[in-house]
Amino acid sequence: MKFVKLQIIFIVLLAVLSPEPIMAKSFDFADWGVLLKKYVNHEILDGTPLNTIDYEELGSDPVFANLLSDLKLFIPSQLKTHEEKLAFWINVYNVFAVKIVTKHYPLKSIKDIGSLFNPVWKHKVGAIDGKKYSLDKIEHQILRKMGEPRVHVAIVCASISCPDLAMDVFRPEKLNEQLDSQVRNFLFNPRKGMKLDADNKTVYLSSIFDWFKEDFESYGGVLKFIEPYIKQKDRQILNSSSLRVLYLKYNWQLNDSSL
Repeated sequence: MKFVKLQIIFIVLLAVLSPEPIMAKSFDFADWGVLLKKYVNHEILDGTPLNTIDYEELGSDPVFANLLSDLKLFIPSQLKTHEEKLAFWINVYNVFAVKIVTKHYPLKSIKDIGSLFNPVWKHKVGAIDGKKYSLDKIEHQILRKMGEPRVHVAIVCASISCPDLAMDVFRPEKLNEQLDSQVRNFLFNPRKGMKLDADNKTVYLSSIFDWFKEDFESYGGVLKFIEPYIKQKDRQILNSSSLRVLYLKYNWQLNDSSL
């Protein structure tokens, strides 16, 4: 009887003292959420209303350094669902875009980093699980291959004409709602998302919709994609057989709140 009791005690102690296996989970972007609320502001730059970023202050905040350190140790293979992976890499793209700007700050445009033969998008800017990534790799080799064209209004390339940087982190459990909100807000900004000229039956769209138009083919094309997000009266214009589609000039000036 004593032997049985000793066995039970031994098993209990072993269970308590043995390290628990690490359960698969999403990365905690709480630090990123803190930084967004602290350093992102809504302003007007070069006549365009947008969310700006205080790159100088954000880059020197120890919370940002802590976030980057945590990302280096995270193992992406822990992410299981489509939503977990999508939210994670959208957040990472935005974090790394901010990182490369702060590293080279001050500058007038993110495109000032690098050169014609070695553009900023190709630079290895940050690490995940010890592996270095460029913005180009995250966008084209990871996010675009996930078949969700709304990522194009969620990732932000640090420029005035980019979609606004969301003031909250993207979360798997509400990702669909967040992406819809990003699309809607972008299209409602006539300076960079969409502008309609009803009299001349012309729609001016962000150049993003031209650069990545093949990504919207599964929706029947760009115009079919944006239709659910705009006002009913505007949909009638989009469905006009004589509609002209033109693209807004892209402003690569830095979305810097200090400007």
